[in-house]
Amino acid sequence: MEKNYFDVIIIGGGVIGCSIARYLSRFKVNVLLIEKHFDVAEETSSANSAIVHSGYDPLPNTKKAYFNVKGNKMMEEVCKELHVPFIKNGSLTIGFNDEDKKTLLNLIQRAKLNGVEAEFIEKEELHKIEPSLNDECLYALYAKDSGIVSPFELTIAFMENAMDNGIKLHLSEKVLDIKKDGDLFLIDTDKDKYKAKVVVNAAGLYSDEILKKLEEPSFKINPRKGEYILLDHFNNNWCKHTLFMCPTKVGKGVLISPTTSFNYIIGPSNDESLKEDTSTDSSTINYLKETASKLIKDIPYAEVIRTFAGVRANPDVDDFIIEESKINPGFINCAGIMSPGLASSPAIGEYVSNLIKEKLNLEINTTYNPTRREIYSLSSLGIEKYNELIKKDSRYGHMICRCEKVSEGQIVDAIHRNCGARSVKGIKKRLRAGFGKCQGSFCEEEVCKIIARELNIPLNSVLYKDEGSEVFKYRFKGKKNEN
Repeated sequence: MEKNYFDVIIIGGGVIGCSIARYLSRFKVNVLLIEKHFDVAEETSSANSAIVHSGYDPLPNTKKAYFNVKGNKMMEEVCKELHVPFIKNGSLTIGFNDEDKKTLLNLIQRAKLNGVEAEFIEKEELHKIEPSLNDECLYALYAKDSGIVSPFELTIAFMENAMDNGIKLHLSEKVLDIKKDGDLFLIDTDKDKYKAKVVVNAAGLYSDEILKKLEEPSFKINPRKGEYILLDHFNNNWCKHTLFMCPTKVGKGVLISPTTSFNYIIGPSNDESLKEDTSTDSSTINYLKETASKLIKDIPYAEVIRTFAGVRANPDVDDFIIEESKINPGFINCAGIMSPGLASSPAIGEYVSNLIKEKLNLEINTTYNPTRREIYSLSSLGIEKYNELIKKDSRYGHMICRCEKVSEGQIVDAIHRNCGARSVKGIKKRLRAGFGKCQGSFCEEEVCKIIARELNIPLNSVLYKDEGSEVFKYRFKGKKNEN
């Protein structure tokens, strides 16, 4: 077979592209995923609300509703197979007045049409199940099947499992041009040239630009930025459920939610943005604080460990765009996957892979293994089993990140897995080293040294994120660079 010939090329290493790759690996098929960044999960999939929505909110009979509800039902089993943290904590959509009550009751009816369990509860019961709420919180829609997941861990796990089952990944490679030649697509990147029978456009924020290389897009991505506040894991019982404001035409508004690492997240804002703009500003952060105070008063902002922003791929149409091009058959767009895209990702991955299976008449991969090798940690193993692990490999007893309890052994393992970490942020996303209270002040240098040693590269070549983001621009003053 020709070296750069593939049955399928996926463009984009976010949660959708990586999910499609994972589900395609169920079949005998030659697949390449191309991602322009140094790692997968570098854009929207690394900075969002991390909510597995139940599916009560999307309009009935839309792709959003279908994939959200199905993806929600799939998520728990998927996360078990891939050893990804998932908690079904339930959500409360809060109403403050009679107008909100009408909206919530209408959403209960929408939930029924979407096949989602939802319950209307009033003040006494509401405050019983969520004692931290303000007294002004009068009503709620309770969706027990809503959950939380780590979005970057899920994305990485999808890709690692796909690679375990034979899918190829090219990082730091940007698509420059796409042409159709008979039944094949010709793809030029900044590193090579490829041919493919099927191309999947899962380029997120840039999906309209990718499509434009081949044909005039029928949609446009209008990016919107969401800023967030992240609190430390100071009290596991402070807020148990995901708390939403009663939705408006603009969206679901500011939320407060626990995370799978038992931090708390507040946000997002919702502003027009450039695709590359992940900056935060004080006025927006103050807006988040003011709005969140309607849900819970006296939020302990002394526990803030960072603010951050993500940019969402909002399309100029009112639904997900998941379809094969009518002009260029074999080119499949998976675009405009905004919220509830994370919750929908397993269902979208399964659907698109089945579409390709039928198109290419693929056979089942009888060696397919849906399970990812377990990631060892103190929290998952417990102290006794963790001590047994240290006896086998003493590096698991050498704590590098004390805030998040991450050991040298875990970091080494994360580097050498398929879709392994090659940067400081890569380690953060996989293990949370540097995500704690000190934000890497004490552990980042040690993490860099381990990356340099394990990848056999100079210390001053270790990257924080993408190429050009070297952590150490120069050698340490007065110290010899041993790498």
